[in-house]
Amino acid sequence: MEIRRLATGDEVALMRFVSRIHEGDRTFFKEDVLDAEVVAAWVQRGEARSLAVEDEEILGTVTVVPLQDWSSHVGEVRVIVHPAHRRRGIGRALARHAVIEALDLGLEKMMVEVIADQDATIAMFRSLGFEPEALLKDHVRDDDGQLHDLMLLAHSVEASLASLHAVGLGDALP
Repeated sequence: MEIRRLATGDEVALMRFVSRIHEGDRTFFKEDVLDAEVVAAWVQRGEARSLAVEDEEILGTVTVVPLQDWSSHVGEVRVIVHPAHRRRGIGRALARHAVIEALDLGLEKMMVEVIADQDATIAMFRSLGFEPEALLKDHVRDDDGQLHDLMLLAHSVEASLASLHAVGLGDALP
């Protein structure tokens, strides 16, 4: 598996990927990803989006979205892995990649939204240094109309950088 930046020519494979993602998971993109113009705009804008690719198939995607104004030091992380490829470490690899993206963007803090009953996803982010900061009760309505709590986890990018320097890997960063 290779993790690389979204590039010109990825539009068709990305449309195929998002069309196979469950509607409930697609909401975490926060855009109408079934609209080819939205996907084309991602490529044209050169956003901080990366793909996990294997045999020319997109297995997952990660985006670091810098927030604006008083939160301009914070980036929202959005990791989506195709259900058929979950439990293979792809989400963890993409989340780790997001830390590098955040450093490259000059961000100081990262945050991620997770449905509160997704214990494995929360454990994965916590193992990478993310900590729960907020719980929003009944914040997400699923396809069946059921309400779910949303957990916000956050992570200091500077802490990650310090850890990388401590083990001698900091000099290899952009």
